[in-house]
Amino acid sequence: MKRKNSITDVRGIEVGHAQNEEALTGCTVILCRKGAVAGVDVRGGAPGTRETDLLNPINLVQKIHAIVLAGGSAFGLDAASGVMRYLEENKIGFNTGAARVPIVPSAILYDLNLGRADVRPDSAMGAFAAASAVSAPPAEGNVGAGTGASVGKMFGMKLAMKSGLGTASMDIGGGVIVGAIVAVNAFGDVVDSGTGEIIAGLRSGKVGPLRVGKKTQFADTLAMMKSPIGRGILGFAGRGNTVIGAVATNAKLTKAQATKVAQMAQDGIARTIRPAHTMLDGDVIFALSTGAKKADVSTVGAFAAEVMAEAILRAVKMAKSAGGVPGMGEGKK
Repeated sequence: MKRKNSITDVRGIEVGHAQNEEALTGCTVILCRKGAVAGVDVRGGAPGTRETDLLNPINLVQKIHAIVLAGGSAFGLDAASGVMRYLEENKIGFNTGAARVPIVPSAILYDLNLGRADVRPDSAMGAFAAASAVSAPPAEGNVGAGTGASVGKMFGMKLAMKSGLGTASMDIGGGVIVGAIVAVNAFGDVVDSGTGEIIAGLRSGKVGPLRVGKKTQFADTLAMMKSPIGRGILGFAGRGNTVIGAVATNAKLTKAQATKVAQMAQDGIARTIRPAHTMLDGDVIFALSTGAKKADVSTVGAFAAEVMAEAILRAVKMAKSAGGVPGMGEGKK
């Protein structure tokens, strides 16, 4: 099978999106119909999650059936209810004897400051995204959980840039595939780790709207944080940030190993987002294992970080302007 640089290159993974383009919010469902061993790492200081305690290696349930990434802040956690309903209707879930209970961990990001704050992902949107899930490469940019995502928000939305959702995959040898999908809604800037150059983030107040084909000037969030104006505003800076995503592999992992891979995948965030994992972010990464390929867990984790970094760059490069916030993705498919 030819690799398509998508998390769906991992056998057993399907992805579906649903979004409201007027309200600029949406959700993304990563479906594992046959179940997947899973772990999670919650790194940011302001997370919003559901069912993550089940992924602790000491707890009973060994496999999950879907992951939901959603906008809408804490309201968006409701999308997982629709995914559960869809899975139950399709007789997918943990067999308790009396019923099959779908295991659907989820994480949300804050996008209420763009578009309409009174419209959020709900149960119906979650069910629609689940029903839309396929193994083909998913759309990227302003879709699903990335519909209302943005970056560089130290001074609010007026100098921020549009971000979105990205995906990537990598063959790490021996038939082992590692893939990632991520919605990038960071407080800080997105940096090309190869060059150290900011490619999206806090724009300089000296320039107007981003123009396609012209170099954007950036204020550099890290530099501003240590400036007098930055130190004065940090206590009032927007708290509407979070990077949420998942990595998946066809390597055979235990729950403890999947948790380690999720932890290592967070390094992809640290390499490409500056600063990362602040008290103003709620960064959450899930890790899924769907196969039985033999692989060293440290190797899987190391490349999970690499593929997460690539997916983050794609999330900003594919994002188009929306809600008055400029993006890089005009004219791209």
